[in-house]
Amino acid sequence: MSAIPSMNAELEPALQLHQIQRRFNGKTVLDGISLTIPQGELFGLLGPSGSGKTTLIKLMTGIDQADGGSVRMLGEPIPQLKMLQAFGYMAQADALYNELTGKQNLAFFGALFGLKGEQLQARIQAVAALVELTDHLGKPVGAYSGGMKRRLSLAAALLHEPRLLVLDEPTVGIDPVLRRSVWAELSALSKQGVTIIVTTHVMDEAEKCDRLGMIRDGKLIAVDTPEAIIAQAGVATIEEAFIALGQQQAVRSGTGATR
Repeated sequence: MSAIPSMNAELEPALQLHQIQRRFNGKTVLDGISLTIPQGELFGLLGPSGSGKTTLIKLMTGIDQADGGSVRMLGEPIPQLKMLQAFGYMAQADALYNELTGKQNLAFFGALFGLKGEQLQARIQAVAALVELTDHLGKPVGAYSGGMKRRLSLAAALLHEPRLLVLDEPTVGIDPVLRRSVWAELSALSKQGVTIIVTTHVMDEAEKCDRLGMIRDGKLIAVDTPEAIIAQAGVATIEEAFIALGQQQAVRSGTGATR
């Protein structure tokens, strides 16, 4: 098996999507999505429920496969088994073992990525401190609140220090103070060269991204910096831009005004 390409190898983009098509039961969920995300970018996907964000995230990571088009991660076609260690993934639904403690969950996921011994223990302590779960590692996850489970899922995604993080609504259920801390860490990681792709419904989170992709009805309706998107829409805020551009897309596609 060939090695995973190294960070910045030949300056390959972190992700390249070309004319992605995805259909379920005859319905087009993603329609001609093309997107290039360079290494080290903090990229946000913004869209209403049912717009195709989570489906797109799953295609990026190889969890799902497109009906048409292509996906490449660090220059390698996706899906591909060897690329699993290249990224960290946090899904909307927490994939945790409720009967195990927080520490046992992290040890399990760390072992899947080849971490062991002192290195594994050091990474468990580091990610637990980041999400403020150090004092709760000995508790069974079944006793965690919803917000604590989200924090543990984020910690698991960060364990193996991936070069690419794909986070689907990572701060849902997390209190505002910790949410600010998590975003500060994401910003710091991107400055260190880690590529971060995050879906969000929170407008102030969207404004923290280097670039945004606005998605509606399975189409990318805008891809640019938050400032450029606001200027393009001729409005004052990202929220107003999201509404205005969504309405324009609805008119073009004949689906009516956005709600």
